[in-house]
Parts: sequence; structure tokens; C-alpha cells
Amino acid sequence: MILKFSLATAADAPSLVALKTATAADLTKRYGTGFWSNPPTERGVIANMRHARVVLARNGKTIVGTLRLANKKPWAIDIGYFTPVKKAIYLTSMAVLPELQRQGIGRLLLQEAISQARAWPADAIRLDAFDAEAGAGGFYARCGFRETARVVYKNNPLIYFELILSS
Repeated sequence: MILKFSLATAADAPSLVALKTATAADLTKRYGTGFWSNPPTERGVIANMRHARVVLARNGKTIVGTLRLANKKPWAIDIGYFTPVKKAIYLTSMAVLPELQRQGIGRLLLQEAISQARAWPADAIRLDAFDAEAGAGGFYARCGFRETARVVYKNNPLIYFELILSS
């Protein structure tokens, strides 16, 4: 599989909705209903593009993975748990088609996120992951992100992670 990375446009919204809906359905089937069960809308996907960089991984014309990078801190993140830096970027969502998971697409998306963050420029990438079976905490740890805290926000157990970007 040869992946190409690009930033999403409004024309990609229907494909992004399909990808995220498939991911939500897969997580719900495997782990039951949770915060991850809410499928997106086209309107929401397009709004996300206006307020962040939505990175796509394509295999040919098919979108096989995506992540969202924002320079605005998400509501569930408390910066007191992170290393002080001049500029942090926040990874606020990530998805890979369920049938293509565990093939390295997520890892390659994170490498692209690092490239995007350095070009932004940013000193760190921060994120939160569900501290549950459906969460991706183990994945982020294996990809070099450092756990900084475990918190409960609005009844959702979260793990905070960061990756400090060296110059």
C-alpha cells in the first residue's frame, strides 16, 4: 500500500464521514456504546476543517486514515499536566478504516503529524485518549508519546500524552 498525505477539503467531507462512521461502528461493536459511538456529520467535519488541519492518508483515491491537528487547546485538556513549551499543537482525533488497522497507517499518520507540527512551527504535540479498552493509549505510547497524567473529565477517564519535538 502506497500512502499519500494531504490536507482535507470540503470535497472530502462525505468520505471522512464514512470513514469515521465505520470506525465508530467498529468500536461500538467491539466495546459497547461510549463517547466513541457518536458518528460525525458532514457539517461537523467541514467545521473541523475551518478550525484545524485535517490530514488525510490516501491509498489511491480512497481515504484510509485521518487525524486532526489544532492550535487551540481542547476543552478536556488541562495544560498544567504538560511540559511548558512556547507552542503546542493538539491532536484531537484520529481514525483508520477498521479493516486496515494494524498495518502501520496510524504510525505513518503520526509521522505526518510530526512533520506538520514542525512546519507549523510547534514544540510539542499533545493529546488525550480514553483510558478504556476502546482507547488508543497503548498505541500512542508505542509511537513514542509520553504519558503525562490520568484524569477524569465529565465522567470520562482520560490519559494525557505529549511528544516534545526536538529542534
